[in-house]
Amino acid sequence: MRRIQLPEPPSPTARRGTPDIFESGVHTFVRRAVVIGNGFAASENQSIGLVRALGLADKHVLYRVTRPKGGINEWLQWLPVSLHKKIDYIVRMIQGYSQLTLKSQEKKVMPLPSENGVSAGLLAVLEADAKQIVNFARETYEKEGPLLVVACGRDTISTASSIKRLASENVFVVQIQHPRSLLNRFDMVITPKHDYYPLTPEGQKQIPRFLRSWITPRDPPDSHVVLTMGALHQVDFSSIRSAAATWHDEFSHVPRPLLVVNIGGPTRNCRYGVDLAKQLAVSLVSVLASCGSVRISFSERTPEKVSNIIVKELGNNPKVYICDGQGPDLHMGHLAWADSFVVTADSVSMISEACSTGKPVYVMGVERCRWKFNEFHKSLKEMGVVRPFTGSEDISESWSYPPLSDTADAAKKVHEALAARGWKLKV
Repeated sequence: MRRIQLPEPPSPTARRGTPDIFESGVHTFVRRAVVIGNGFAASENQSIGLVRALGLADKHVLYRVTRPKGGINEWLQWLPVSLHKKIDYIVRMIQGYSQLTLKSQEKKVMPLPSENGVSAGLLAVLEADAKQIVNFARETYEKEGPLLVVACGRDTISTASSIKRLASENVFVVQIQHPRSLLNRFDMVITPKHDYYPLTPEGQKQIPRFLRSWITPRDPPDSHVVLTMGALHQVDFSSIRSAAATWHDEFSHVPRPLLVVNIGGPTRNCRYGVDLAKQLAVSLVSVLASCGSVRISFSERTPEKVSNIIVKELGNNPKVYICDGQGPDLHMGHLAWADSFVVTADSVSMISEACSTGKPVYVMGVERCRWKFNEFHKSLKEMGVVRPFTGSEDISESWSYPPLSDTADAAKKVHEALAARGWKLKV
């Protein structure tokens, strides 16, 4: 009988990685991740940012929870995804019956879609199916170890919680953004501090007493809730350095200081229109003398009437370049090469990314925000991270602050939670 040759035990002072056989076994290592998205870039960026910070950027699969599109569906976005799909199915059946009365016998009725099934009219993307992901986690557990599941957004809650319920021994489920109720459905919840604004004295004053029991969250965060200042994202020192090299030829010749202006769009809790656009244009014209150059970008949510005013007032100025959305995405190049930023107050994500650079960030339109978003801006201002944009600034004046590091801090909490369970990341 041939003797079995085992590898030598690692030296306590060795710097090389320890073979799995000398650690706690294959089942303790988390090597891969599944991201549950909702089709919105801002939400999916948070999940992918966390996965990237955990070192699993090249070892994750993206699934999406999708909704029917077009027609009446645009008015049904507030419904739970499963109910929305069933209503869409019924509407399509009724429409089909009324239009094809004489041919009804030639058509076969499709079965009612399941909660995570694909119904007619959905985008051609990989649909998030909780049972499929659960089977994947179970079938690969012996060989690959536990599966990290990261989800973000209201539409992903049902899928992520189902995965946790059906495969709790094989997965670690992280839900980003507050799920409003039953937080124990997840192994970890990561959410901004301002989501707990309803529990503050200021928040309580704004809620009529008879409605307080209906407003969530109702309880303070417990030990498995991780609080952040802003949104998670993919911007850190490493990505900024890489982007600086990638976009060197595009930005190295740009006159300094470079002011980057990021314009979002009105939301339910931060309403504005052409009035803010005119105010922003006037303020930008006022600071042009202290700028070497200005670059302006719009988001997908920017109303055309807002962008038209900015283009009309600033488009012909030689110092100003307005991105038209054509060609490569310059966002990371702007973050890397800008000397300072102006960001509209509606976007927590854009502000969080800018504030992760440590460069001056001016915010426009804070006075138009209400409820918890006003609390978000108040906290950033008190920390010295942002300043209001008034048009009287000297852009050549530089000031700094400790960059926001929400994504890295959240990743550290995930490491600690996995360790408490006896698991660790194998990058």
